[in-house]
Amino acid sequence: MISFTICLFALLIGYLTYSRFIEHIFGPDDRKTPATTMTDGVDYLPMPTWKLFMIQFLNIAGLGPIFGAVMGAKFGSSSYLWIVFGTIFAGSVHDYMGGMLSVRHGGESLPETVGRYLGLTTKQVMRVFSVLLLLLLGATFAYGPADLLTNMTNNDLNFTFWIVVIFAYYILATLLPIDKIIGKIYPLFAFALIFMAAGILLMLFVKRPAIPEFWDGLQNMSPNPDKSPIFPMMFISIACGAISGFHGTQSPLMARCMKSEREGRRVFAGSMYTEGVVALIWAAAATAYFHDNGSGENSAAVIVNAITHNWLGTFGGILAVLGVIAAPITSADTAFRSARLIIADFLKIKQTKILNRLVISVPLFLIAIALVLYSQTNSEGFNMIWRYFSWFNQILAVFTLWTVTAFLTFTKRPYWITLVPALFMTSVCMTYICIAPEGLQLSAPVSYGVGVLCMIIAACWFFVWEKKVSKNKKI
Repeated sequence: MISFTICLFALLIGYLTYSRFIEHIFGPDDRKTPATTMTDGVDYLPMPTWKLFMIQFLNIAGLGPIFGAVMGAKFGSSSYLWIVFGTIFAGSVHDYMGGMLSVRHGGESLPETVGRYLGLTTKQVMRVFSVLLLLLLGATFAYGPADLLTNMTNNDLNFTFWIVVIFAYYILATLLPIDKIIGKIYPLFAFALIFMAAGILLMLFVKRPAIPEFWDGLQNMSPNPDKSPIFPMMFISIACGAISGFHGTQSPLMARCMKSEREGRRVFAGSMYTEGVVALIWAAAATAYFHDNGSGENSAAVIVNAITHNWLGTFGGILAVLGVIAAPITSADTAFRSARLIIADFLKIKQTKILNRLVISVPLFLIAIALVLYSQTNSEGFNMIWRYFSWFNQILAVFTLWTVTAFLTFTKRPYWITLVPALFMTSVCMTYICIAPEGLQLSAPVSYGVGVLCMIIAACWFFVWEKKVSKNKKI
């Protein structure tokens, strides 16, 4: 528990210090924001800061900091270090800088911002990656809650029933103006998620379970460590609690509702640090679970259900599980909303008319439903979709980090704050796709070599490019 407590304080100190340093580098000012200059009554609407924080937190949370941290806990206390260092030096910088660039450029979606700094070809690739990621997320984040709700109702209301209910909600939340559903109920769901995490945190200190400390060694506790090495598997498994490309697709939603640039640190960085705390709590709780029950259980939903009911009792467990259900559902609906806006930006289709929103949204829902049905009929379907989602997720984070690095280079600001995590995540993603079962399945030495080589090539490419940019004063 000492290592866990140190990590909690590290996250608090990181928010109070490093996030202010990042804010200083960007330099928010008092210029008018898209919420006030482009108000359309649907997606561009001024909202109070506290509500923006709660919505952003719920948007980016989803299953990631809970299920991801639970699965990542099998890597032992190494997961604590990744959550802390990832949140402070990668995730919060990624979220704040990406969100603020969207604010500066009219609330534009992530692919448009990437294209602005990395070129047209990269923008087209990002459009495809972003929409695919959001579809995969919509499918996986519908499956988990439907599965939990089916178990909670003892199959009296089956999986298909809950999928229909969830997608009916998705349709409403995606099509209606952002203040009608999202602006009203998201703060309540965010409170439920925070309450759940606070309850588990309290019980960690009450029960003081035997969990590994740093000085015990950073052992890989997964059942098959040879097939699941800490690098790169842990850095893909724990995404939303450390750094996640999905966050970059969500930030423009809030960028279109912020009344002042000075709200950015609390909204973008603050929600990422809060998510890091939630992930850290669940990583510790899951580590305790694996210590007492072994690491044979692979279902994150079963583990979450067991922890909440054993530690919080029946009532607390129900409230906690409802928080776990609300988080992914409310992340998935904004995923569909983001996909709609990305496609609308690409096709130049105004979204003030509901018919225009339907034309884009209906095909997205049909594809997502097909993915969910595939997951249900195939025993490995959900795990496979989750793994592909995780890799797409981190690839998207790499694109965003390189975009911000380019922005900082163009504007002659300290680019190392995103260059270092960009190089690291480039190596992670390339190593993963080489070594993973759903990837090329190459040997570990070859995969590590490819990852390091790609990182070196990216670094050399950047410094050659940076030298050219330094000679040109034009942005």
